Amino acid sequence: MLLCVALPLAACGNNAQTGYYGAYSYAHPVYAQTSPQGYPQQPYAQPYPQQPAYAQPPAQSYAQQPYAYPTAPQAVPEAPYTLDSGDRLRVVVFGQEGLTTSYSVDASGHISMPLIGSVQARGLSPQQLAAQITTQLKNGYIREPHVAVEIEAYRPFFILGEVTYPGQYPYVANMSVETAVAIAGGFSPRAKRTAAELSRPYMGQLVKGTVPIQTLVRPGDTITIGERWF
Repeated sequence: MLLCVALPLAACGNNAQTGYYGAYSYAHPVYAQTSPQGYPQQPYAQPYPQQPAYAQPPAQSYAQQPYAYPTAPQAVPEAPYTLDSGDRLRVVVFGQEGLTTSYSVDASGHISMPLIGSVQARGLSPQQLAAQITTQLKNGYIREPHVAVEIEAYRPFFILGEVTYPGQYPYVANMSVETAVAIAGGFSPRAKRTAAELSRPYMGQLVKGTVPIQTLVRPGDTITIGERWF
């Protein structure tokens, strides 16, 4: 009895077993070695081949970006004041009473003076016009002329749109868009009361921009008060 038990155990120890068709073995070349737990090792002796490293796309930042609020267009540019049609000037030629008087800039942008005739004024500052008159007077009329030019009255401004009395008005020094609206009788019931469109001659061109009503107005500006929709 003991002998019968010992023989199968010995056979099991050699991975062999006796069956109906004879003795056969479970040994396989791949499973020649066993794990410490007694189970045969898997046939993958080598690790999987390493896959090529693909370039990963850069991580996108989902940090909250500041919201860009819509802003009003840039205000019309500021530049030194230049003369234009509608300005009334006081020209003083020292020692020459016949030349010292008031002149208005006409529609063509000129003033007409004795001796020298028409003088271009549009686009010039008062100081530049004085230099221009001096140059022309030196040309055979006065040996050493001294000329000064002052502005007696500025050309008017214009206001259109949603005001009570749109039209042309005399310019007042240091006036704002709000002041111009008051001169024109105030806002209409449908007027946009926070901003206005301002058109201004600048370097030979007409520049437009949307400005707050506290913006200062210059002679010759055209103000348009828009209509609000709610």
